[in-house]
Amino acid sequence: MTQHKHQPLKVDIDMLKRYDKPGPRYTSYPTAPQFTSEFGATQFREEIERTNRLENPADLSLYFHLPFCDTLCYFCGCTMLITRNRERIEEYVQYLIKEIELVGSMIKGGRKVAQLHWGGGTPTYLEPDQIRRLFDAIRSNFEFHGDAEIGVEIDPRGMTDGHLDALRDVGFNRASMGVQDFVDKVQEAVNRIQSEELTRWAFDGLRERGIESINLDLIYGLPYQTEESFPYTLERIIDISPDRLAVFNYAHVPWMKKHQQVIKEETLPGAEEKLKILKYTIERLTSGDYVYIGMDHFAKPDDSLTEAYFNKQLYRNFQGYSTKAGCDLYALGMSSISQLNEVYAQSVKELPEYYSAVGAGELPTERGYRLNRDDHIRRHVITRLMCDFELSKSDVEAKFDLAFDTYFADALRPLEPLVLDRLVELQDDKIFVTEMGHLLIRNVAMAFDSHLSKMQSEGTPMFSKTV
Repeated sequence: MTQHKHQPLKVDIDMLKRYDKPGPRYTSYPTAPQFTSEFGATQFREEIERTNRLENPADLSLYFHLPFCDTLCYFCGCTMLITRNRERIEEYVQYLIKEIELVGSMIKGGRKVAQLHWGGGTPTYLEPDQIRRLFDAIRSNFEFHGDAEIGVEIDPRGMTDGHLDALRDVGFNRASMGVQDFVDKVQEAVNRIQSEELTRWAFDGLRERGIESINLDLIYGLPYQTEESFPYTLERIIDISPDRLAVFNYAHVPWMKKHQQVIKEETLPGAEEKLKILKYTIERLTSGDYVYIGMDHFAKPDDSLTEAYFNKQLYRNFQGYSTKAGCDLYALGMSSISQLNEVYAQSVKELPEYYSAVGAGELPTERGYRLNRDDHIRRHVITRLMCDFELSKSDVEAKFDLAFDTYFADALRPLEPLVLDRLVELQDDKIFVTEMGHLLIRNVAMAFDSHLSKMQSEGTPMFSKTV
């Protein structure tokens, strides 16, 4: 694999401050607030059947939501359930296997899985035998490409060698592990006690078992974090040497995630401090062994994500940046969101409703969305900007038979201040995002979002800040 040269990034804090406002993360376009209950299980089933009839149906990407956790991390923004009841987890596994059989039976034979991901919650809160049984059911109902990316999110707390063996034996070749911060005071404040020793044990155990790509997650903006404290964690992470790193902005949204009310606002770093942590992190990582891919993500120069970034083959979906474009994403389990070319479909968010639908042999779809022509055009533009950091107007014109500057007159106006601030360059045939603009790519994408102004005028707080 090519070793790509990369330049250290320089971060302008004043510029970040100026553009730090609420906005979508664009793991989908249109974003989830546009989903409607008018799109349900019937419409989703019809779309699955339609894709089966295509001459060359897309490869499959599978996501499985495993919502259970042992303890509550106060910063968490995921859909999760805290339980110590093993019977409750076993019941969910059994229903998830039923849904696997249901969806597997609906999808035309011969379509292969190019990508799979287990997320949560905590997938490794399952017992090793449950990991094996669940994966056996997946392999019994779906066929895989030989080079499929098979990833899992892990939490080393509570894991055993038996868990690590099970992950290897069923075929996982990628893993992502949350760390967040190694400073004791920070860990205590967010109720996630995870030592550096435990993290290294799990990391080394994955490596010994041949897991070829490991990602670690950090969060900045947590209680008691400072510009002076965060390097302690970062230097230890660099020494552990993961293939990829995700450094997320803590989204304090207590109106949406009630448990975040436990976090006292006065313990959170102020806006200036938070941006200094981000500046240090980006400059430190990009001056050493990592390339800034975009939107919180870093990867080593020889990683497949970096290769895709430099070759303009990146893709973006609900799992973040990916190298596998063009797949139909089927998401199974409560609250999960499927993404086919024409539609999004989200499953019910409560267990009783999930069990009721799956038990009756029905798709547990609660709401969704069918894209119109304008959505397709804008999704393409936003996706390419977020993945390539540039856009050819003539390519868009040829693909969609339109005059770019006329069609996007509404978008080019809000781009003007970003052009003045040298975050974006408007060339004759190209929209080019500068190096500093990479850090504010959500703001660039927002200019092309035709649904956003309506949401903003309604005044509902829906999104975390862009920095």
